Amino acid sequence: MDNIYAIIPVSKFKNAKTRLSPFLTEKEREKLLKVMLHDVTDALKKHVDKIFIISRDKDVLSYAESLNLNTILENENSNLNKALTQAMKYCKGKARKILIVPSDVPLIGKTNIKMVIDASKSVDFIIVPSKGGGTNMIIMKPMAIRTRYEGFSYKEHVNAAEKKKLSPQVHDSFFMALDVNTAEDLGEIMIHGEKTHTRQYLKELKVKFEPFRGSERIKVTRDD
Repeated sequence: MDNIYAIIPVSKFKNAKTRLSPFLTEKEREKLLKVMLHDVTDALKKHVDKIFIISRDKDVLSYAESLNLNTILENENSNLNKALTQAMKYCKGKARKILIVPSDVPLIGKTNIKMVIDASKSVDFIIVPSKGGGTNMIIMKPMAIRTRYEGFSYKEHVNAAEKKKLSPQVHDSFFMALDVNTAEDLGEIMIHGEKTHTRQYLKELKVKFEPFRGSERIKVTRDD
């Protein structure tokens, strides 16, 4: 049995990240999703045995294959949690542990992934919260719990693990907590994302940032 598999669910590239639509065009958002997925998988390849992308979208699966990743065609009439159950069932009996992570955390390589994975060898359940009460990583045995993504999933996952007596351990990481949804998030990538595909792409788009004392801490703009 292999040690650990990573599962990354991806819904679609087209018309995604609509909260960024005032700042990026649809084509630019599509490319952003691709470079973020590239960063996530590059970071994980060094530490896991296999990476699986599960999606219904043919463009996503084709792009994943171009990165030499394993793909799973998501069942019809599915949703995020059903897709993850499908992927976990596929991995059960093949992997000792599975790692679930979203595709939009391009700074994941800036944290100590090896430390977290090494800890999982002696810990039943590790969870990394995202900002806003979500979940940006779970490491556990396949099907140890059924995932409860959407909404404030962090507490839902912790409660589910406690009910199974898994003693959930929390790993708090700024870099893994940063999933990209707003222009301010892009500013964080510009500040912290040296040597990432995502930061390089944002530089190509002439994204600029500066400190700001308004409702957001970073003012993000683009050169004309």
